[in-house]
Amino acid sequence: MGIHRGHQARPVEWLAEKFIFFVSLSAILMVLLIFLFVAREALPVFFGQTNTALVQKPIPPDEMDKHSPAELQAYLELTPDEFAKTERKTLRALMDVKLEAQDDIPEDFRNDPDARINTTEWKYLLQSHQWNGYDKPEYIWQPVGQIKKFNIIPLFVGTLKVTLIGLLFAVPLAVGAAIYVSQLARPRLRETLKPAIELLSGIPSVVVGFFALIVMATVLQSLFHYQTRLNAFVAGLALGFAVIPVIFSIAEDALTSVPRTYTQAALALGASRWQTAWQIVLPAALPGVFAATVLGFGRAIGETMIVLMVCSASVMSWSIFDSARSITTTIAAEMAEAVNGGPHYRILFLLGALLFGATFVSNMIGDFVIHRFKQKLEGKR
Repeated sequence: MGIHRGHQARPVEWLAEKFIFFVSLSAILMVLLIFLFVAREALPVFFGQTNTALVQKPIPPDEMDKHSPAELQAYLELTPDEFAKTERKTLRALMDVKLEAQDDIPEDFRNDPDARINTTEWKYLLQSHQWNGYDKPEYIWQPVGQIKKFNIIPLFVGTLKVTLIGLLFAVPLAVGAAIYVSQLARPRLRETLKPAIELLSGIPSVVVGFFALIVMATVLQSLFHYQTRLNAFVAGLALGFAVIPVIFSIAEDALTSVPRTYTQAALALGASRWQTAWQIVLPAALPGVFAATVLGFGRAIGETMIVLMVCSASVMSWSIFDSARSITTTIAAEMAEAVNGGPHYRILFLLGALLFGATFVSNMIGDFVIHRFKQKLEGKR
């Protein structure tokens, strides 16, 4: 009697396998579609198809035929689809509105050189510029007002400051707690500490942010005597409380997965339990600990509510005691106020695409380093 394989012999298992495959594929496709949507909305900025210049050279409606469709599309700030679907009569009406808007610009702005700048160009997004009224070139994120400034460097600096402070605070505590719980604590104490630390991840971000806003900010200012009460230092420490459970859980699993024979051999040779944990178990679990740190970095860089509640001023400063604003808080705070399809709207999606790309690259680098650690421990290199 032959052995039957496949869905005819085990239909339930076959259906379960296909269902799991479908769910996994759907999750990957959803992430891909989200990125494609974000990238599509940001493409006009990438290709220089947006223009925020307050004073522009007007195109009279009578001279409409003297300009190419691409020039008219850029002048009217329409997408290719919108321009193709718009009738000629409607285009002339839009040009009339544009011309009237140029005539209504106050004389003060007409004489301002900044009013003729397209602030969505890459050189204004990434480089400093000496704006009218400033003594030196500055990096400024100021999406409101007549002349909108969209320099994204202060947002990247703020994101970097808050994230690194959170990791510097969370990683030593989380890894130290994981070493103690997995290697040094008694079984009864381990059964209490592990779920207690992991339950911290269930605390809502808004609660952590409120605690940092009301309590931590005041206490830390009285200790360190800095001027700005709400700053990147307070936000980073508060962010660390949200990251600790993630790093602890994965690091503790990695440390526990180290074979007990390593520990028993070290103890038999006369090493103390602390020496065994630090010099034997931790190096063996280093790939898992590094993976926990990478995931903690992803959790920290994507956190919104804590940073939004504690500090949200876009100040270009490397000092941790100055205020800061991260990319995620900028998107959360300003997306509701941005005009759909406008330059501000496009810039926010550009920030989302850049953040997605930075996170993807950091995860790829982390995965490469983890594989190198594994190969080194296995003696392959």
